[in-house]
Amino acid sequence: MADSDSSPPPSRHAMRRRNRITHLRRTARTRTTHWRRTLICWAAAIMVGVVAISFAAAANKASQLCHHLMLWHPWIMLLVAPAGLALSTWLTRRFFPGAQGSGIPQVIATLHIENFSLVNRILALRTAFGKVILTTLGLLCGASIGREGPTVQVGAAIMHAFSRFMGHANVSARRGMILAGGAAGVSAAFNTPLAGIVFAIEELSHSFEQRASGTALTGVVLSGVTAIALVGNYTYFGHTTVDVPIGTAWIAVLACGVLGGLSGGLFSAILGRAARGIPGHLGRFTRERPIAFAALCGLILAIIGLISGGATYGTGYEQAHAIILGKEHYPASFFILKYLATIVSYCSGIPGGLFAPSLSIGAAIGGWVAQFLPHTAPGAVVLLGMVAYFCGVVQSPLTATVIVMEMCDNQQVTLALMATSFLAFGVSRMVCPHSLYGSLADRFMETQDRALEKSHSAKKKHTETHEES
Repeated sequence: MADSDSSPPPSRHAMRRRNRITHLRRTARTRTTHWRRTLICWAAAIMVGVVAISFAAAANKASQLCHHLMLWHPWIMLLVAPAGLALSTWLTRRFFPGAQGSGIPQVIATLHIENFSLVNRILALRTAFGKVILTTLGLLCGASIGREGPTVQVGAAIMHAFSRFMGHANVSARRGMILAGGAAGVSAAFNTPLAGIVFAIEELSHSFEQRASGTALTGVVLSGVTAIALVGNYTYFGHTTVDVPIGTAWIAVLACGVLGGLSGGLFSAILGRAARGIPGHLGRFTRERPIAFAALCGLILAIIGLISGGATYGTGYEQAHAIILGKEHYPASFFILKYLATIVSYCSGIPGGLFAPSLSIGAAIGGWVAQFLPHTAPGAVVLLGMVAYFCGVVQSPLTATVIVMEMCDNQQVTLALMATSFLAFGVSRMVCPHSLYGSLADRFMETQDRALEKSHSAKKKHTETHEES
């Protein structure tokens, strides 16, 4: 007897219709997820632009206050700089660990760390907030630092925070957001969208992935549009029309490329050695009394500032801009003093970047070389010196070329910039075989691994002691 509860099997037409409905539901869910993630990426990129412009305004205000203090009484910096750097170092170590230095090595490290709980800690919004506040404090105290490198870490932290709202996003997607945040930070900080893309590919990731590149492009465009909407379409150093015609004028390419590569490579080698630990009694003093060491660095910065008449304080943007436009002619001592001030600022351990000071030092090199090359436009030699030293420091020739070209809104000098940049890259590699940010990223990851092992050992020891008791 047939079972009364049994039902006839569904027809082929019904099965086809059921499969179609299931497919449509899956497609709708996929599209909804895609659009949700896209909107999250857009919102994050716009937020990066807003924060970058706010950061720039705060940094400029801090630099102006420092300038007013110096004009009121130059000797006041002998008190302000040591106290400010000591306070910044204490706050960094106490409340914002991981915020020290440029911020670019931290972002590079997070792109290679498999443990995302550690990534969450490095790119925490709290750390990004500390980066902004403490970099601004450093500029107020006269440190020779910039805000552009910190903006990269802040941008990466914001994009990473928004990536948590993407649901079950894979590792590649989350890293793509970090990469996009770093690129958006450069774009918004300098108003150089193309340089943001090149920087993300050449310096941060050292690779090109379709998914990551699309996210980075979106982030750069939206953060750049946000910056333009807030402050207008501007160029970092204004507009220049100088050119370097092929011929005898290219002697400047050779001179700037060699000098910029040597000085930039030496700068990278010094900072790399300092990151591994200063040797001797000074190194022991640095490890045992970091706050006092930061105060000592502040005192040295104040003395250098007094010798230079205050020219070495801050980012060096005003000096670089004046040199490019030919309004000021600084002596060779400015290059040397700014060079030393930037090294001391970095070694102090406070948060702060190297981009703006490096551009200022490069402009000073170019301005000094220009006086020996009367057959070449002085403004063009300044740009060549800028790209040469900047590339000598970061060892990223394409990024250096594009960023200087966009900052000055000058495409005529692109070929000479690229030739100078690659020459400086080769010379710098002979002095410092490893890129600065790559070496600092490796050092940062080693420090994080040791801290993690120390934490695990402490927890294990605590557990064993508890079990024994």
